Amino acid sequence: MITKTRHGHGYNGRMSISFTPAALARAQTFLAAHPDKIGLRFGVRRSGCSGWGYQIDLADAQVAGDTVFEVDGVRVLIDADSLPLLDGTVIDFVKQGLNAQFAFANPNVTDACGCGESFAVGH
Repeated sequence: MITKTRHGHGYNGRMSISFTPAALARAQTFLAAHPDKIGLRFGVRRSGCSGWGYQIDLADAQVAGDTVFEVDGVRVLIDADSLPLLDGTVIDFVKQGLNAQFAFANPNVTDACGCGESFAVGH
């Protein structure tokens, strides 16, 4: 089951980011443990052999150019450069053995490296 998104301001299109129930619960736990943080910062950075890697972290502050919206009570901040690369992404939280991490299903991805650390988009 995917939670619904609420579209924010600062983006001319209709932005869609979703959390699975597991990812939403993990984000809420992180934020509850850090009441000084204002939400989650989600973005991409140049990385790896395919071009882009995901970044997700607790946000200290909103900066100029951020688009801010709320997903079931979790505030999400995305910088302007990352925004078009993340539209439609579903964020999950998966556990495999002793490892647990956020996982991303991004419909914009056209290729990924063999190690799974980076991705490319066809723009």
